[in-house]
Amino acid sequence: MKRWHKLGQLYIPSGTHPKLRTHAANPLPVHLEKDVYRVFFSGRDAHNRSSVGAVDIDIVEKVVVREHVAPFIEHGPAGSFYEAGISIGNCYTADGHRYMLFMGWQNPRDGHWRGDIGRLRVTPSLELELDRHEPFIGANTEDPISLSYPWVEQREDGAFQMWYGSTLSWDAGNGEMLHVIKSAISEDGHTWQRRGDAVPYQIGVAQAFSRPTVVRRFGSYHMWFSYRSGLGENYRIGYAASDDGEAWELKLREAGIDVSPSGWDSEMIEYPFVFAHRDSWYLMYNGNRFGKTGFGLAVYD
Repeated sequence: MKRWHKLGQLYIPSGTHPKLRTHAANPLPVHLEKDVYRVFFSGRDAHNRSSVGAVDIDIVEKVVVREHVAPFIEHGPAGSFYEAGISIGNCYTADGHRYMLFMGWQNPRDGHWRGDIGRLRVTPSLELELDRHEPFIGANTEDPISLSYPWVEQREDGAFQMWYGSTLSWDAGNGEMLHVIKSAISEDGHTWQRRGDAVPYQIGVAQAFSRPTVVRRFGSYHMWFSYRSGLGENYRIGYAASDDGEAWELKLREAGIDVSPSGWDSEMIEYPFVFAHRDSWYLMYNGNRFGKTGFGLAVYD
């Protein structure tokens, strides 16, 4: 079986800015030049509210070229759908404009935390601007509880497909939430039709999914994601396959990556992002404590 070969830890947050004191979760690489990528991530302040920071990294030499001290965009004001934080998904282009999708967190005092999907505009100089003050995709009868971590891919026919997380229950009977990956489709990248469940779940095996990352190759689709079994284990990275991007088969044993025997990613691995560079496929991911130990890189053998 082919596997991801780990290249090591790339970045640990310095904690210089008060809005980016800890964590570098949900790494999202955007190519700058040659082997250098600007990797956006979600960092946290002292109150665990996440904002978006970035670091420029040469992924071949595995060195930090530039650390951007200030956040590119901060969590929202009180009462906004992203008041408790921004967890980024991926970028896509529609009508010549680049967008970045994110999960906006709310943490009400008298209720359970929850999320909606928001959208940022990515300027030509790679600055980030809020696209709209209300959720891009929010709760409705299809997704009445909470939404998370979107990924968008444009198809060969020009239409767009989205995969995103949706909570079905905060407790599936074993103390773990049931949070699944659903799909949606759009003709223009702006207006979406939700399609319902995409990736099958199994209670006690894989029932709490997060952050899908999708690759289309040779006419088929490949998805990596983080998941929890509901039996007390920390996040692991899983894998699913599909012929059309809508009907998926769960193949957890074919993820090709697991925790290390020791070190920064020995307890959990999560929030994967798969991308191609030159003639190779790479995977950026987080390790222990939901990204508090930064992020690392692996290459597909």
